[in-house]
Amino acid sequence: MKPFYFQTYGEWHKAITLRCRLKLTKAYTKERLQALQNDAEPTTKEFLQTYGEDYRKQVIHWFERAHREAS
Repeated sequence: MKPFYFQTYGEWHKAITLRCRLKLTKAYTKERLQALQNDAEPTTKEFLQTYGEDYRKQVIHWFERAHREAS
């Protein structure tokens, strides 16, 4: 198995919030979770082809954490 793009929540969070300048709000994290959990979603199909199922599960976990932490 190839290594994941981001290895930790901290790396992923920093990339999303600082490099991409996205706000991990409740609304945004909910939207992304719904998309990532929908196999019919074109962006999810592309994500799966690029990174695979294991990484999708990890990113879903990180979005769930970010959702819990969002104010």
